[in-house]
Amino acid sequence: MLARYLVFAITVVITIVCFAFPVWHDWSYAIGSLSGIFMLVGIYDMLQSRHAVLRNYPVIGHFRYLFETIRPEIRQYLIEGDDEEVPFSREARAIVYQRAKDVEDKRPFGTKKRVYDSGYQWMTHSIKPKKIADSDFRVLIGGNDCAKPYSASIYNISAMSFGALSANAISALNKGAKIGGFAHDTGEGGISRYHREGGGDLIFEIGTGYFGCRTHDGRFDPEKFAALAADDQVKMIELKLSQGAKPGQGGMLPAAKITPEIAEARDIPANEDCHSPASHSAFDTPLEMMDFIQQLRDLSKGKPVGFKLCIGHRREFMCIVRAMLETGITPDFIVIDGKEGGTGAAPLEFTNHMGMPLVEGLTFAHNTLRGVGLRDRIRIGASGKLVQSFDIARTLALGADWCNSARGFMFSVGCIQAQACHTNHCPTGVATQDEWRQRALNVPDKAQRVANFHRNTMKALADITGAAGLSHPGEFLPRHLMMREKDRDMVTGDDVYPYMPEGFLLREDDDRGGYLQRWRRAASNDFRPFDDGI
Repeated sequence: MLARYLVFAITVVITIVCFAFPVWHDWSYAIGSLSGIFMLVGIYDMLQSRHAVLRNYPVIGHFRYLFETIRPEIRQYLIEGDDEEVPFSREARAIVYQRAKDVEDKRPFGTKKRVYDSGYQWMTHSIKPKKIADSDFRVLIGGNDCAKPYSASIYNISAMSFGALSANAISALNKGAKIGGFAHDTGEGGISRYHREGGGDLIFEIGTGYFGCRTHDGRFDPEKFAALAADDQVKMIELKLSQGAKPGQGGMLPAAKITPEIAEARDIPANEDCHSPASHSAFDTPLEMMDFIQQLRDLSKGKPVGFKLCIGHRREFMCIVRAMLETGITPDFIVIDGKEGGTGAAPLEFTNHMGMPLVEGLTFAHNTLRGVGLRDRIRIGASGKLVQSFDIARTLALGADWCNSARGFMFSVGCIQAQACHTNHCPTGVATQDEWRQRALNVPDKAQRVANFHRNTMKALADITGAAGLSHPGEFLPRHLMMREKDRDMVTGDDVYPYMPEGFLLREDDDRGGYLQRWRRAASNDFRPFDDGI
């Protein structure tokens, strides 16, 4: 028992000795004063009733909270291994930093991966590789009803709102997109002045709050939307249904965090809490959703319109597909967001256990569209921890037409994965509205790094593509992907993630993946199932 109070007892003794017997005069008083402060802290610890640890371990108990506070930094800088994903490995972050700075990104001495362990993946290569000189890979987005198709890079900046990111970060990202010739998704927070000043191509994301195009009571405003969509900088319209990091959740931005600039971008009052509902008010059924997509296309004068979601109930996605067939209205694109996607803040249970990972969500959406003969009419984008050229190649092989990255481009503007996004204390000025903190982010320098990261990643992708004997990354197929299903057991992507036959759902061919079972329960006029299944 005495050991628990030993440090406190020592402070008491030192304080008494220094003031009662000032052997070194000034030094004694200084030491006694410091020790006296600790003694008073110890007395307070024993009298307070909120923290049992401090009551039982006065003074020394504070070290427990100190070490708990700095644990993430100690782990990140001193303990964490190069390939530990928490959530991005040091190796993954390093390659982004190096490519953003346009410095050497090669590695000596061979791989650090455990190539015979379960889960290891690789791409097959050709004895006759190709040299690809032009790495500006593009995909044309825009279906039969699209009057203004967009030639997009196959690697773009994923949705991050102004408000979640700082003004300087948004400016740097957009100017980098302009330099590099790729697109910048606005996120659901509206189009801010910082999105506009860079002149980069924008994908205007519309969430459940309809920020930037809303009525005073938070419903969709067609006139405001048409005015925003008419901007030449806006190349595509993306309707957000859900987000990988927190699917099925809305949000609330407290009035205290709403700056005049955020209020301007979102078209909301600056002195009121801002709510984002969990679902859209503009439609209730799959059929109504298709009508809304057509309305957005008409109001935008024929620009590509699509939607983004993290796959949840697979049948609900099939309900949307049935509505496409019934109405004849198809989106120009669909973005599949994996549950491994990031966010500024989300409940732990949602981050860890809600939503489908990208690989499974992508292959399901891809095969469902193949099953009804719509895959050729609809482009598919993908997002979720895609920062290296291998990530992009693998995702394209599994069915995507292009990829988006949020945190990869955050790293390129200086994010160090401090994971303080929700505190407003981001140490690099990326995810904060603190004017003094974001002053540290030099916009012209970081914009060039954004462009460098994109260019060098595309060059690396060209090298992988050429090594496989292909001419364009879009030619990757599941058979080019190999993986270890168990230790030392090798399987191909075709075995694990096969492309289902075109039209198999319409023919009601039997399948072993549960597609047909869900297809029969899906209805175009209701998201609810015919029975209790999902």
